[in-house]
Amino acid sequence: MAMDEDTFEQVIGAIRRFVREVMIPAEARVEEEDRIPPEILAGMKNIGLFGLTIPEEYGGFGMSMSEEAAVLFEIGQAAPAFRSAFATTVGIASQGIVLDGTPEQKQRYLPRLATGEIIGAFALTEPDAGSDAASIRTSARREGEAYLINGTKRFITNAPEAGVFTVFARTGTTDARANGISAFLVEAGTPGLSLGGPDRKMGHHGSHTCDVIFENCRVPASALLGGKEGVGFKTAMKALDRGRLHIAAASVGVAERLIGDALRYALDRRQFGKPIADFELVQAMLADCRTESYAGRCMVEDAARRRDAGEPVAGLASCCKYFCTEMVGRVADRAVQIHGGSGYMKDFRVEQFYRDVRLYRLYEGTSQIQQLIIARDMIRSARA
Repeated sequence: MAMDEDTFEQVIGAIRRFVREVMIPAEARVEEEDRIPPEILAGMKNIGLFGLTIPEEYGGFGMSMSEEAAVLFEIGQAAPAFRSAFATTVGIASQGIVLDGTPEQKQRYLPRLATGEIIGAFALTEPDAGSDAASIRTSARREGEAYLINGTKRFITNAPEAGVFTVFARTGTTDARANGISAFLVEAGTPGLSLGGPDRKMGHHGSHTCDVIFENCRVPASALLGGKEGVGFKTAMKALDRGRLHIAAASVGVAERLIGDALRYALDRRQFGKPIADFELVQAMLADCRTESYAGRCMVEDAARRRDAGEPVAGLASCCKYFCTEMVGRVADRAVQIHGGSGYMKDFRVEQFYRDVRLYRLYEGTSQIQQLIIARDMIRSARA
């Protein structure tokens, strides 16, 4: 449900100011220390970033997809680690509960997720199950009024800080593929749940990932998301539709930040007696960046409106995720090129963003997976 216009303008205005006055000035510190300072994280919670999409009845803003996209255009102006701090909580970690959780599960977790009291993590990927998510091997065996979970999850965002994990495990046979997968809400500190060492990543410093290991981890039957076996994969796919639009919107925000930085540099940097912005080949790169980012913004806004209107948008969400994440990679590359040798130096943020945005083409479905989803959606529609 959309917020009233005045309230939304107040919220997004506060977020815009926080991005410019708090997040952006702290980017170098976050990159160097590999953590978001506690006072900034507290500020993010205070302005409601952890409750963007959680329904109002549970303490969140209950934003529509269009409103969430507008917020991400603003958040994308700052280094991606800031978005990662809350994105999983408002996205795939909470949306599974919103979509398919029992009333008791919603009441237990959603209010605390909305305030940032606990952070959510989405534990689907495994060492041998990435793009082929239906092949997961983590198992959950029923024993009376409990389940025993065994297996390892990999590259789990926010795992070191998470308070609750949405864990996907096989309750059916391997032959059942997706139909044999169930989802469980497992709280941090549960005996049998442990964390691997922190991953050392190319970028996204300040956002932490690691393995999550389950060794005879006993959870009550009430931890089964929705109280029903065999529907966990469907829950994941439904949550990913919104998550892919979220990533696409964030990519547009980052692209617009990079374009602004590159344009300012081109106006200030002088070669051959004039600003490099006056050279046509530099102008061509700026024009390509602007054109592509504008196209991405329009795509996201259109798909978001359609989703809010109740239309099925799985194919469109993949179009947006595919185009926008590839687009921001091209924009980042051009931004480095416009900066010349300075673009390769850590003194300029463009070097960091160049590394950071590479991840967008990988998680929540690689670009190649998006291509398959788009093509199959086209074929399915043509045969209908």
